[in-house]
Amino acid sequence: MEAGTREERRTLLFLLAINAAMFFVEAGAGIVARSTALLADSLDMFADAAVYGVSLWAVGRAAASKASAARLSGVLQVLLALFVLAETIRRVAVGSEPRSAFMVAVGAVALAANAACLSLLWRHRAGEVHMRASFIFSANDVVANLAVVLAGLLVGLTGSSLPDLVTGLGIAALVLAGGVKILREARLARNGPACTGA
Repeated sequence: MEAGTREERRTLLFLLAINAAMFFVEAGAGIVARSTALLADSLDMFADAAVYGVSLWAVGRAAASKASAARLSGVLQVLLALFVLAETIRRVAVGSEPRSAFMVAVGAVALAANAACLSLLWRHRAGEVHMRASFIFSANDVVANLAVVLAGLLVGLTGSSLPDLVTGLGIAALVLAGGVKILREARLARNGPACTGA
């Protein structure tokens, strides 16, 4: 059990470092590239870093604490989704001219980073609720990164900002769905012992 706890902590530390670093990279690139998709993805990275920090705190604690950590993770995801939605609507109103090359290059780097996170979490995908929550985040991130790269290519081919804006909305929807799923799992994990009478 102790070895498993140490492994979880080590995995979550790696995930926290990768996501925190990529938040700064994508946030800066999103501003320079004037890309809604990159900015949305950077905020997703920020939320993930916070989630991994919460999960790291939960390692080795009681099941109720782990469920609470997962619940906080889900709330962060839902709030992030609402923020991204508002930012996308703002950019639709004021207009934007995203830079395709930046979107593709930075999106590819983020994809590689999240693929590394997913590989680290693969053995924990059926573990306790706080680790399952972490796996869900990384799986969602890989999909979001692929969407950013595709949007960048489409912006370059069409000269339109629409692919960037649509991708921002898509990431918001993906993040919202992940947050809701994690909240549901956290509720089931919290209520499980009471239901079984344990």
